[in-house]
Amino acid sequence: MTTVTTTQVWCDRCGEPATDGAHPGCASARRLEPPRYCHSCRRRMKVQVLPVGWSAVCVEHGESRG
Repeated sequence: MTTVTTTQVWCDRCGEPATDGAHPGCASARRLEPPRYCHSCRRRMKVQVLPVGWSAVCVEHGESRG
């Protein structure tokens, strides 16, 4: 028995598959706003905007900062 695992990358702004096009609205918003979805698992992240940047936490993949 063979198990096939696929890895899909998700848009960190809208949560849709990153392969579904260019996401021009997401690209422009990403310059000003932190990510909202985990790009690895599509979970909605807990986002905190700080005076010196932002922090986003995925329960599965941990924290990222910007």
